[in-house]
Amino acid sequence: MISAEPRLLEHLARAAQRLEHESPLGILEWTFAQYDDVAMACSFEDLALLHLVHQVRPETPIVFLNTGGHFPETLDFVASVSRDWSLNLVETNAPALAPRCGDAGCCAARKVEPLRGALEGRDAWITAVKRVDASTRAAMPVVSWDEKFSLVKVNPLASWSDEDVSYYLAANNLATHPLWREGYASIGCAAVTQKPLDGSDRRSGRWAGSDTMECGLHEA
Repeated sequence: MISAEPRLLEHLARAAQRLEHESPLGILEWTFAQYDDVAMACSFEDLALLHLVHQVRPETPIVFLNTGGHFPETLDFVASVSRDWSLNLVETNAPALAPRCGDAGCCAARKVEPLRGALEGRDAWITAVKRVDASTRAAMPVVSWDEKFSLVKVNPLASWSDEDVSYYLAANNLATHPLWREGYASIGCAAVTQKPLDGSDRRSGRWAGSDTMECGLHEA
């Protein structure tokens, strides 16, 4: 971990305030103007932010964390989109001795540490985190210093709702994850993902039966 200098933190705080009401496209344009080596972490649950990034800088490295526990449908979707969009895909792999999906330490070994390696030496990373995703993300700024991974973190969709994402996908005729058609709404590893419970929020099927809300990527 590398702590940012106070001057950089002040710069990012001012930028976050200035960009708060900017469009995701405007936030991305600012990001690529500010930083040279920028990667996007993408779960491929939906293609809204990926489509925006692809418009601004199509050669951007797109990091997909292959945990070894994804649904086959997810892997097929990633391969299809990567081929059709000619993505600069950076796919990580879980270590051979990683804990099983759902066991203690699983996400740290299969997601956090592989992402750390993929981001090492870069200037900034882009995520699709939205404040509505979970209570733990409600105060997520548009841009900040990521202490865990020691670089700038940019969340262009921070202020978007699920309805905003759905509208963007429809308006741009973008493909949707095949499991959405089967009733899934928040898709992670197969062993710990269920369809959302009736009347519950869209992420209620993630880590169903446990009190887990985050995998560690977006926690301090």
